[in-house]
Amino acid sequence: MISFVLGVEDLADTRFALSPLHETLFSLRVLQDPGLSALHLPWRRSVLGRLGTLDTGLLMSLVAQRRTLPDFLTPNPTGFAPAFEEQLSVVRQASCARVRHDLLLAHAPDPLPEALRDAAATDDAPVAGLRDAICDLLRQYWEVAIEPMWPQMQLVLEADMTYRARRLALGGARLLFADMHPNLRWQGGELYVHKMISRHRVAASGRGLLLLPSVFAHKPAPPVSPDEPPSLVYPSRGVATLWGSEMPAVDTTALVSLLGSSRARLLSLLEEPLPTVELARRLRVTPSAVSQHLRVLHSTGLVTRTRDGRHVLYRRSTLGDQLTTTATRARTHDS
Repeated sequence: MISFVLGVEDLADTRFALSPLHETLFSLRVLQDPGLSALHLPWRRSVLGRLGTLDTGLLMSLVAQRRTLPDFLTPNPTGFAPAFEEQLSVVRQASCARVRHDLLLAHAPDPLPEALRDAAATDDAPVAGLRDAICDLLRQYWEVAIEPMWPQMQLVLEADMTYRARRLALGGARLLFADMHPNLRWQGGELYVHKMISRHRVAASGRGLLLLPSVFAHKPAPPVSPDEPPSLVYPSRGVATLWGSEMPAVDTTALVSLLGSSRARLLSLLEEPLPTVELARRLRVTPSAVSQHLRVLHSTGLVTRTRDGRHVLYRRSTLGDQLTTTATRARTHDS
């Protein structure tokens, strides 16, 4: 078990960020072990056919047998949503001592894979060469496997952060972590991460806690080393909407008769805050078509809207919740 001790100042400095580099590294786990999540099988099948001449031996060696990742490859974002190249430049500057230490620690107690044998060299030149080769490979992999879907992934991650921020506002840290994952528990000023291979207790000591929602993480993942700044990658909500090919089911109850199938479908999706572009993606229609329906739903008081950065987020209002719940109960009763 790993735990983070968070004081009042640390809770005040608890923040969220997006990390394309973290997603790139965590996706390697899914390529290595498809059994981690059936949700990602469509993505995995698609990517495997596009890897071409990439050095998959070196790529897969970055994930240890116990599925840990070297900390130097997943530096904490310095901003809310850094670009991939910005994060990769931080990795390129990692010292040879850091690269050697983190690769050995991530793979311990197992020996380093053959593809990473240069990390054990006492001379810095082979370690630096390995670091640069890894960075070049990750950039190529990002372009093939993650970048084409990053805009859609970012919308899912931002929607999760909006949901989490609302939980924090409503019930503090206890409610924030309550449904994040079964392995997490908040008690007495400490966040406990259960079912971890490592065993250590980290005092945040004024550094706060960085939370990183992830499409590819299957469980909470803190840094391997207790010396790293407190951070936690956790599974994002809404991942099932990314790779699915089926249209949302149209409600055939009185709700459709009242609103029409398109608006009824929109209302059913707005249990959580979502932007227009994400709604359009899920419904496979144009954003302008969604906007027209949202204007009607908003003017009738069935949805609310609020600005979050560059997005306007829509969510069912209390009236919309009541209408949807009533329609669902009526359908259940009739069946």
